[in-house]
Amino acid sequence: MNASRLMSAAVALTVTLGLAGCGGGGGGGTLPAGTSAVTPVRPVGVQDPAEVPDGANAGPAPCDPRASLRPAATQPRPGQMPAGSTMAQILQRGRLIVGVDQNSYRFGFRAPLTGELTGFDVDVAREVARAIFGDPSKIQFRATNSAARIPSLQDGTVDIVVQTMTMNCERWQQVNFSTEYFTAGQRILVRRGSPVRGIADLGGQKVCSAIGSTSIRNVAAAPAKPLPVGVPDWTDCLVMLQQNQVAAVSTDDSILAGLAAQDPNAVVVGPRFSDEPYGIGINRDATDLVRFVNGVLAQLRADGTWTRLYTRWLTALGPAPQPPTARYRD
Repeated sequence: MNASRLMSAAVALTVTLGLAGCGGGGGGGTLPAGTSAVTPVRPVGVQDPAEVPDGANAGPAPCDPRASLRPAATQPRPGQMPAGSTMAQILQRGRLIVGVDQNSYRFGFRAPLTGELTGFDVDVAREVARAIFGDPSKIQFRATNSAARIPSLQDGTVDIVVQTMTMNCERWQQVNFSTEYFTAGQRILVRRGSPVRGIADLGGQKVCSAIGSTSIRNVAAAPAKPLPVGVPDWTDCLVMLQQNQVAAVSTDDSILAGLAAQDPNAVVVGPRFSDEPYGIGINRDATDLVRFVNGVLAQLRADGTWTRLYTRWLTALGPAPQPPTARYRD
């Protein structure tokens, strides 16, 4: 069990004990003499209010964030990477190092029975390892959070990041991306019975998002002026919602659906109010790896593997759509 899940369990127990002392069932009973209300535990690293960088929404000059580098006409065979290439260095090392999430149910999370990282993003990463080594198990996962994704690519801690990572023009200035491999959009998660039906209903109320995500910037920029609260991991947002520390959670609908699946008292509401194309993050200097990964994604779209992975992990989001169409800038 990871730290966030342990914290969730501890918070739930703390508040349950507190409510027991309050007389429970909604009657508004008084506390027994000599006792005091229990303050819900706050996630480690919470920012309330969130620290949203000045000018974060201005961004660089417009670009096509979905347009990546065209793959070679012929992909190298597994185990036979071009001499001197980034892929050859990975092959010589003996493993592909990948940044993934461990708190996004269905995309990147730890299986309850085994503790192994699994999910749609994890399986996409394994297909890249298969293309390099001929073996999807030749992979080392590094669990990261939203704020750590770009730094881990820039300093070479990981080779690629496959972690529900939105491509935008600002991020293209910092790292490279593959072609789009999944399409999402930002929505709202609230407690069942909440009158909130969208971001416009949250003016002056606390809304939780992950630090370093595009989601927290979108919350801060919303015309209704909600109050963004930042946390390291999405499960921290769910805990804060459960303990009434925030009015809502806001991020991509793909992530929210996973949170709602873990709590029957949470529900996703409102229309999408952003466009979130996911790409595989890659270091800016490794353009050969970008082209190689795009060749892998082209194969996954063509041979039905993308649809098979969607069906395995994401059918709760709806029937499998067509894979996102690749766009190239060259």
